[in-house]
Amino acid sequence: MSKKLLLKDAHIEGIRYFDTYRKQGGYDAVEKALKMTPDEILEEVKASGLRGRGGAGFPTGMKWSFLAKPDGVPRHLVVNADESEPGTFKDRYLMEFLPHLLIEGMIISSFCLGSNASYIYIRGEYSWIPDILEEAIEEAKKEGFLGKNILGTGYDLEIYVQRGAGAYICGEETALLESLEGKRGNPRLKPPFPAVKGLWERPTVVNNVESIAAIVPIINISGAEYSKIGVGRSTGTKLISACGNINKPGVYEIDMTITVEEFIYSDEYCGGIPNGKRLKACIPGGSSVPIVPANLLLKTINGEPRYMNYESLADGGFATGTMMGSGGFIVLDEDQCVVKHTLTLARFYNHESCGQCTPCREGTGWMYRILKKIDSGKGTMEDIDLLWDIQRKIEGNTICPLGDAAAWPVAAAIRHFRDEFEWHVKNPELCLTQNYGLAHYADPLPAPAVTN
Repeated sequence: MSKKLLLKDAHIEGIRYFDTYRKQGGYDAVEKALKMTPDEILEEVKASGLRGRGGAGFPTGMKWSFLAKPDGVPRHLVVNADESEPGTFKDRYLMEFLPHLLIEGMIISSFCLGSNASYIYIRGEYSWIPDILEEAIEEAKKEGFLGKNILGTGYDLEIYVQRGAGAYICGEETALLESLEGKRGNPRLKPPFPAVKGLWERPTVVNNVESIAAIVPIINISGAEYSKIGVGRSTGTKLISACGNINKPGVYEIDMTITVEEFIYSDEYCGGIPNGKRLKACIPGGSSVPIVPANLLLKTINGEPRYMNYESLADGGFATGTMMGSGGFIVLDEDQCVVKHTLTLARFYNHESCGQCTPCREGTGWMYRILKKIDSGKGTMEDIDLLWDIQRKIEGNTICPLGDAAAWPVAAAIRHFRDEFEWHVKNPELCLTQNYGLAHYADPLPAPAVTN
């Protein structure tokens, strides 16, 4: 049984309301933190080893330590709740069912960072959740945990909820800040980084919902104890949004010591694949991370089991590994078509490109059109090579990571499933009526050829 820190009270009826949350020990961490100095809180976060749960996995304590503190200049905490990565819905779960956990984490984090005005930027499609958050904020304010002179400490804090208009690009922190300022959500050139010039050119820290919620158990149990959960640099627990061809889709909290195989097939988690079908591939960290075939998903490059943590999933680099990313775990069974799935993702990234960078603006459209051509039985072998060339020229050549996010799925699909692309080219009539499927592979799956 996995250890739960964030979802331990999620099953309790009425936990989204202050009174019930308080009875379960809610806001105890705030009372403890406000008796500490900001530097002491920062040291606890550093000691915890917490890494950003939004996708990049950057050490949270280190990120906070970069915050500039010029005299007389306000500082801000902005919570990135623009959870737009396909396959990812863990932050939605936290905000909908445990809003006070996020608010408690924000109070502690804001006190540590010296922010008196903090913001939750939430994606436009989560239309019902801002009302839940605003109700929770009012409850916390009524009980003296927000507003002026919190708990008599002299510390003031207001939390505001800002609704986005529904743009994937606003999940990038500088585009989010532009949108929060009322501008078009285009990513900014860096430097300067938000820690120096962020919201309204003031020092700003941007963290996602799960990262800020994790501050609560860190303060409650101490950073040292938190770091003992997990393994290596993958400390604490991690929320995983599981979906696709599994019996039990949902949000799960893991401690990152379990194997991928256990996560997929254990009754505690995904419960296996429906109808006894075989596993073909998985996208383990949201749609932007590389897809991995079953044989590499369950074993590392050294033949060891692959674990659900940052280091193990990345073992071997993109040639054989992938990324933890945002924790959007998408499972594909033997009947799924990788070409069609890649086309779906390419269409999404083409639609969501802000158009600021030429490689992304033009390249995502080219990849989508070529994939559509291959999927419809009109592709050529040269199209596959052209796809590979285009994604290489997008990756690393854009202001923000959206270009990389669009290129990586295409690169991994060709790297690991080139034979499936070639089958579409060689069988133009068949590919319109049936999927390539797992039946074309030997069982067990052979190691795929690696394209450098």
